[in-house]
Amino acid sequence: MNLLSSLLGLLRLGIATRFRVRGRYWKWREETAFGSDRSKWPSAKIRRHAMLEYARWAWRMRRTL
Repeated sequence: MNLLSSLLGLLRLGIATRFRVRGRYWKWREETAFGSDRSKWPSAKIRRHAMLEYARWAWRMRRTL
């Protein structure tokens, strides 16, 4: 169920941003989550996990409002 919630959250966010994953919103999201210095970012695996957690959270927030 968690994976499904994450995927639905990603789909919803993708639709909202017109799937512009290199657009302003996603760049802002990256800097907010990980900072602007890419050399200090966590590994790709940790970033993917954080992305899925964020998508799951976004889906839950939408479902409860």
